[in-house]
Amino acid sequence: MSPLLSLANLSFEYDGQNHVCHQLNLDIAQGEIACLLGPSGCGKTTVLRLIAGFEHAKIGTIVLNGRTLASSTHFVPPEQRGIGYVFQDFALFPHLRCDQNIAFGIRALEKTARKRRVEELLNLVGMQKEATRYPHEISGGQRQRIALARALAPRPTLLLLDEPFSNLDVDLRSQLGLEVRALLKSLNMTALFVTHDQQEAFAIADTVSVMNAGTIEQSDSAYNLYHNPATRFVADFIGQGVLIAGRGTENGIIETEIGPMKPHTAARIMPNQQYDVLLRPDDIQHDDQSSETAQVINKAFRGADILYTLRLKSGTELLSLVPSHHNHDLGQWIGIRTEIDHVVAFSSVRKT
Repeated sequence: MSPLLSLANLSFEYDGQNHVCHQLNLDIAQGEIACLLGPSGCGKTTVLRLIAGFEHAKIGTIVLNGRTLASSTHFVPPEQRGIGYVFQDFALFPHLRCDQNIAFGIRALEKTARKRRVEELLNLVGMQKEATRYPHEISGGQRQRIALARALAPRPTLLLLDEPFSNLDVDLRSQLGLEVRALLKSLNMTALFVTHDQQEAFAIADTVSVMNAGTIEQSDSAYNLYHNPATRFVADFIGQGVLIAGRGTENGIIETEIGPMKPHTAARIMPNQQYDVLLRPDDIQHDDQSSETAQVINKAFRGADILYTLRLKSGTELLSLVPSHHNHDLGQWIGIRTEIDHVVAFSSVRKT
């Protein structure tokens, strides 16, 4: 099946010199919730603005539901694209009540139909009791629900959400994120949102695209981004981990100071080539019976577990996630062993 939204070789620059996005490609299927994840300034919001029509990309194409929205020779205005947009700051009209905010984008509807649609959406987002209140009279989470309802009112083909939960506290962000996911899935709504928070991306999105300096480095499931990162940037940005040095052997094994490791790409391992092996905190297990030891140099208590920073005798540092009843003192030497399901390695430029 053809994707509902397709971005092909999309490039855009603000000042004629620096690319905000460069030859970006992205496909999103009908009913899929996709996410652009990356650090501030990587171009995430600009991509949303290009899709919405707030900016015009003259290089590359944007196609929605088989209809070209933007190309080097064609541009459809924002109001004709059939796209809903939820802004980071909610962007509600302060002088309008909640129900009037929702109705704003469907003013062309006959009065009875418009009233019915507003009531339907208030019920959908659980805001019936706040219908006649003004934005300043409701909480941040409630304002976000009204902003979502307003974006959904015209029945858009695609919904775009720009850092939709960034102005909310941590607990509310998590709760509302799951509610929004469930709501969008119930509507079979195709959506693309941007965030710099990977936990938020993993909890809400079906597919996450990691952006770096205006390009997408990898689009994948949360599981694959964590366990099989395609690039060093993805490996560093997703989750926590360290890279330790190793040397390739004839049989596809990488020898490291904490033992031999065989990557899932073992066929590509070259003898005597130096590699950096990615180790996640859950790859390093605490084991009192192990002859391999490391010194505790830092610890972060997380309730059910403790994240230890450990130093090997060579000075190499590792991270280890350990159940919190294994409470060790700073400076203590503890036994460790590796338990790695997915060995990921990146080639170094140096050779032995």
